[in-house]
Amino acid sequence: MNIRLHANATTTPKTRAYIQASTKTSRELAEELGISISTVRHWRRRDDVHDRSHTRKNLLSTLSPAQEAIVIELRRTLLLPLDDLLAVVREFIHPRLSRAALDRCLRRNGVSRLADLTPAESSQEIKSKPFKAYEPGYIHIDYKYLPQMPDESRRRYLFVAIDRATRWVYVELKANKSTRSATAFLKAVRGKAPFRIRKLLTDNDKAFTDRLQAKARQPSGEHVFDRLCAEAGIEHRLSPVRRPQTNGMVERFNGRISEVLASHRFDSRQDLETTLKRYCHLYNHHIPQKALHQRTPIQALKEWQQSHPQLFIRQVRNHPGPD
Repeated sequence: MNIRLHANATTTPKTRAYIQASTKTSRELAEELGISISTVRHWRRRDDVHDRSHTRKNLLSTLSPAQEAIVIELRRTLLLPLDDLLAVVREFIHPRLSRAALDRCLRRNGVSRLADLTPAESSQEIKSKPFKAYEPGYIHIDYKYLPQMPDESRRRYLFVAIDRATRWVYVELKANKSTRSATAFLKAVRGKAPFRIRKLLTDNDKAFTDRLQAKARQPSGEHVFDRLCAEAGIEHRLSPVRRPQTNGMVERFNGRISEVLASHRFDSRQDLETTLKRYCHLYNHHIPQKALHQRTPIQALKEWQQSHPQLFIRQVRNHPGPD
């Protein structure tokens, strides 16, 4: 008969049975058998003489049940990839959560595969074409309406610029969507971007162009935004009328912003502004992008700077997040 004993066992089933049947004191048995008193007491409390499983009966979890429920709902609602979800959870729910712990949480709740949560696409749907490959310096600009906060008398606007090659993003909140706000934003982007901006794509909003205000439906080149682009040596391109998908890269980032707005409650305008700037920092420095082969925008910028330093006007650096 084969007996399976724990590797650190100091007794056998026969010894354990002897302990359970003996009338001697625990100290006497310990001295007789050359084992500790606690071992004797352990086997006297037991009804059998066999080793039991040492596997944990309860699973250790970093997240509380309430936090875990929020994470699962975020996964189902926003359909975020694992690394994107990890960045959001670390920022807003649990700062020390590990990637492995999050993965175990998703597997435990049956939401580990995004394919199982995403409805099957119709074979008749037209898939969008990928963007043509460009070097850093081709940016898309647009703005997004923001919800009005309790301490605001009117809603504000989020201006967004994203680089086509590296997905580097810069955002600013403006009081309105006027031409003055658009030109001020472009000046700020030029001051923050580490590369030289060569091309710029916007839609046909009157903040960016006078194209739709002319009978010929062509920009005059006299719009303030166009003149600023010309002075800076930037080629200003416009998306076709009623074709927002042409500017889809910035539209997709605006969709991410919508997800942040839908999953967080803001108490003030400052709370909203701080959250959006923190998310922008997370996006640039910590969230790997599928289009960048699982690199972050800052990592992509650094690699471009090493291989094409002539495209850059300042050193790419990691910056600490906003307070």
